[in-house]
Amino acid sequence: MRVWALWGSMMLALAGAGAAHADVKMSGTFVADSACPATQAIKNGKNPGNISTEAGKSYDLLAGNKDEPTHYLIQVPGADPERRWVKISCGHVTGGSAATTPSGQTKPSASGKPEYVFALSWQPAFCETKASKPECKAQSPSEFDASHFTLHGLWPQPNGNFYCQVSASDKANDNPAHWGDLPPVDLDAKTRAELEQVMPGTASKLERHEWIKHGTCYGKSQQEYFSDALNLMRAVNASAVRDLFTKNVGRQLTSDEIRGAFNAAFGAGAGDRVRVSCLVDPSSGRRMIGELTLGLSGPIGPDSKLGDLLMASAPTGKAGCPKGTVDAIGFQ
Repeated sequence: MRVWALWGSMMLALAGAGAAHADVKMSGTFVADSACPATQAIKNGKNPGNISTEAGKSYDLLAGNKDEPTHYLIQVPGADPERRWVKISCGHVTGGSAATTPSGQTKPSASGKPEYVFALSWQPAFCETKASKPECKAQSPSEFDASHFTLHGLWPQPNGNFYCQVSASDKANDNPAHWGDLPPVDLDAKTRAELEQVMPGTASKLERHEWIKHGTCYGKSQQEYFSDALNLMRAVNASAVRDLFTKNVGRQLTSDEIRGAFNAAFGAGAGDRVRVSCLVDPSSGRRMIGELTLGLSGPIGPDSKLGDLLMASAPTGKAGCPKGTVDAIGFQ
């Protein structure tokens, strides 16, 4: 009887261990598109404090419930407990996602065409939440990022298409504290100079992270990957979208106004491929426009037109942050 009891205890322990490892670690930010229940458990829906997400608010993303998640585990400050589950339909992820499959192989898109998310930052808002970063300490009203969109990244889709043929050591170093330990990115002098202007995060070695996680799945060289992204950035910063932001620094813009500027700049319907994400200023509680993510579809090259890539992708609908302040450079 003791043997059977011991065997049963071992099996229960193994089952518990398996359950503990079912979650898939994720990183980045979950942005709520609507108010949704944030539960302590998925199955029974237990929700101490009757906690819900707030539309447009950003939360730290911790995990998914499986490889193809139906729910995200997020951190909800002030809740008890703070770790809560929400349905993935409640919002969207920016700046990260699920861990890759062990093989790190490129995943084909559902449409059969290459698809991408193109992420643009409004750097003053980002820096309100990351004041200790080198690029934020160096902010100046005369710098490029005071009046232009900056490059966050160009991310091959579908979501989860990361770390293609990347070594275990480089994956292990892919966190902000160790980006400097990742291999340097090999670019010609002209591209390097432009990238350092358009991507202030190079001060924190952001370009190394973007290449390791996303660029390795792009199918081209480092030079081509960043050149293509910079070409698209030029189009945005020469458009009515940038004009709209610079004319409204310190004021609020709605997502409809932003989408309208994309329609004016890149063709009717282009704005339907744009999602607006907001950040909350920890010192004042202001909701700020932090990032625009654009859906693109089709091959990207030096002669690609942003409008064509936008119109070839599927509309994102009206999901996202409904409005936010265009933050001014410097800490408010």
